[in-house]
Amino acid sequence: MKVSDFMSDESFDEIFNQETNDINEQLKKEILIAMIGDVNAGKSSTLNRLMQKDVAEVGAQPGETKEVQKYYYRENILFVDTPGLDDINQEHSQETLNFYNEADVILFFLNAAGTVLSDTELKSLNKIATLNKKIILVLNKIDAADDIPSLVNYILEHTGFAYPVIPISSKTGEHMELLQKEILLQLKQVNKDVLLAANMADKSSIAKRWILASGASAAAIGAAPIPGADFVPLTTLQVGLMLKLSTLYGKPITKDHAKELIIATVVGNIGKTAFRQIVKVIPGAGMVVAASVAGSMTVALGYAIKYMYENDMDLTPDTLKLVYKKFLKKEK
Repeated sequence: MKVSDFMSDESFDEIFNQETNDINEQLKKEILIAMIGDVNAGKSSTLNRLMQKDVAEVGAQPGETKEVQKYYYRENILFVDTPGLDDINQEHSQETLNFYNEADVILFFLNAAGTVLSDTELKSLNKIATLNKKIILVLNKIDAADDIPSLVNYILEHTGFAYPVIPISSKTGEHMELLQKEILLQLKQVNKDVLLAANMADKSSIAKRWILASGASAAAIGAAPIPGADFVPLTTLQVGLMLKLSTLYGKPITKDHAKELIIATVVGNIGKTAFRQIVKVIPGAGMVVAASVAGSMTVALGYAIKYMYENDMDLTPDTLKLVYKKFLKKEK
């Protein structure tokens, strides 16, 4: 059994090269994330929670961040931490506005334990929105507040439902995965999510979202009514998922290795692949079954790779095949 039984080696090489180039282009881009909020709103501690290490110093005294602070997590990942607009020294105000204008994402921090969305905060928010509307409202310190749903509704209503509101606790870590998800969703719109994801602390949640999204896409592809029409797009999707996971976990993968892994798992599972094509000649229910099989195979592949990376297992065709079969059985 080999890839060329279903497509030419040249087609596989083209798929691999295209998916690799797409990821490499992302990794070359620059990301700017601006953060605004009153002193002690928890910006620095949130940043440290999101990333793999302490990027920003966290101070115990009020007013730790008194002016614009720039943190280069990597050469092409920049976080800009600012106090409220009214607290910025005059010489820093234009510099700060420039950061807001150029930011890929703006994290606007509100304190759930204080006066939520004060007149000053709303004024600052509206001013920033004239420059850049890629804003996430981060309601921090929910561990020290009551009735969080009401606070969230209050913010949504008073901002015209214009921005997502994410309630978190940078102290306990509660709901940090929701903030992570929203940031990556916004970065995906400008094709920069893989770069930041590869440097974030909670890789498991990211991998799971990517896997489930790929499974849903695979199901849609597998439902195509023409037998054989899904081989190339499914392989493209599965190779792309494999490469994204390898980037996320810092485990580079070669073209030949990727081909071997596809052969050992998806292509090697010829019974299901053939069955998926056969049932397509059955109207209605046949396409539903085909979609389910395509989705489960892709999800199983993703979870198997995720499991092996997280458990420091050697990703060889033989070991992946065994783990893949276990996850495929769970997906039935």
